[in-house]
Order: sequence, then C-alpha cells, then structure tokens
Amino acid sequence: MIPDFKGKTAVLTGAGSGFGLECARIGARLGMQLVLVDVQQDALDQAAAEMQAAGCQVLARRVDVSKAAEMEQLAAAVRERFGAPHFVFNNAGVGAGGLVWENTLADWDWVLGVNLMGVVHGVRLFTPMMVEAAQRDPAYQGHIVNTASMAGLLTAPNMGIYNVSKHAVVALTETLYQDLRLVTDQVSASVLCPYFVPTGISQSHRNRPGELPAARPTRSQLIGQAMSDKAVSSGKVSAAEVAQKVFDAIAADSFYVYSHPKALGNVRTRMEAIVDGRNPPDPFQERPDIGVALRQALREG
Repeated sequence: MIPDFKGKTAVLTGAGSGFGLECARIGARLGMQLVLVDVQQDALDQAAAEMQAAGCQVLARRVDVSKAAEMEQLAAAVRERFGAPHFVFNNAGVGAGGLVWENTLADWDWVLGVNLMGVVHGVRLFTPMMVEAAQRDPAYQGHIVNTASMAGLLTAPNMGIYNVSKHAVVALTETLYQDLRLVTDQVSASVLCPYFVPTGISQSHRNRPGELPAARPTRSQLIGQAMSDKAVSSGKVSAAEVAQKVFDAIAADSFYVYSHPKALGNVRTRMEAIVDGRNPPDPFQERPDIGVALRQALREG
C-alpha cells in the first residue's frame, strides 16, 4: 500500500491521451515526478507542458513501446534521472477488429507489438528495478498497473486480434502478481479492464508505423471500426473517472480495476460455461439487437 503519492515517481506509457493522460493529471495534483511516454510527439509535448506548468518534474520521451531497444533506453533514462520508479502504468494500446482470419501479419505484428510486447517490455525492464529498490529500502513501495480491457475477459466476435492481445495482458499481469508475492511484500500489481470509455483508441491507426502498413480494409473490418467508433464515443464513464479508479486500486492494493462492473455478468456467464464444459455462450444475450445487426451486415457482404 502506498499511503502518500507525493514525491513518488510514475512512469506512464500512452501518456499523451486517454487513461495515461488522466493518470498523469492526477499524479501532477498529487505532487509526483512524472515520466511521460507516447509515440505521438505533439500529444506528448502538450502533456509534458501541462504537467510542467502544474509544477511537476517531468521526463518526456517519444517511445514506440513495441521496440525493445527504445524501451531499454527509456528504462536507463528513468534510472539515471529518478532512480527506481514507484508506479509503472503500462498503458499504451491500439485497437483493431474484423474477422480473425482476415487480419494480416502486419496487423498482428502491430497490435501484439503495442498491446502485449509493450507491456512485456515495461514488466521486464522496470520490475527488477523496483524489486531491487525494495530490497535496499524497507520503506519502498511500488506498484505496476497494466492496461488490458474487458476484451481480456470476454471474446466478442469481430475483434479477435484485440481480444488475443488483451487476454495475454490479463494472464501476464495475474502471473506478475503471483510472482511478486513470492519474492516481496513491497511491490504489487493491478490490471485495468475498461469497457467502452471515450478515449482515442478507436482512432489508434493514426499512429500505425509505416513499416507495418494496413491493407485495404475488409468489410468486416469496416463494420468493426464503425461499431467501435460508436461504442467508444457514446461511453458514459470518462477516462478521468477510470484514472481515479487506478489510483484508488494502488492505494488499496486491489488487483482487478473495472470501469463498468455491470459488464461482469457477461464474464460470469463465460466463466461458468468454461467450468461446465459448455460451448461459448452468445456474447449478445443482453443486447440481441447488436448481434442480429452484425450477423446480417456480415452475411449480406
């Protein structure tokens, strides 16, 4: 448990928008030292200027979290400037959809590179620094938060590539939590599983790297993009509210962080089917109209 965030160092990937930016804003209000990381330079510059104007010590770095070398350089810079961080928010993420067999190899490399390997790099580079700091200082407390999604607990159709990446993050983070429990009581972990929240993720193709170009979108991908745009833009829970839940979870050492607890009914149904050995349930049982519309749109193609 970290009772006081003041003066602590936080590393936040995806800090230029969405949950990362809102967590940075909370960190600034709490008097934290902030390491802001994003792949979009203009958004990063704007976030850094805002946090510096609030009186924070800021280290801002443009980093593609999928690149091991760039993340290694980031970790070295953080150690040199602030030492071991107290809070690491592996939050950077991108979205993609469509029928799972229609995703290109470039799609898989991009989505898994950011959503999964970005988290892997954050875990492998910062966790040893934090454990080492805990061994040196009995008063040190650290916490790692990885952003997954409700898509890491469910398997909605027409968004398989995203589901795969987020299920992997949930598994990684649950294992990280258990591994940390073996070696220290001073460093813990949480996984953030938001549902539809208005952020920039539905437009994440704006930052897709040139070496992993998108193919001409298929019908299912266009349908998936339109549904994602509508769902994300109509979300009633704000990114700022979710960011506050993250800080509350750190303070309480609470592992699962949900933006929409009511969606857990679908998770329960899926888990019960797994335990009972039944086939996967209808993901649209609470909103059959969506399932009907999606099936009709895909079969008319």
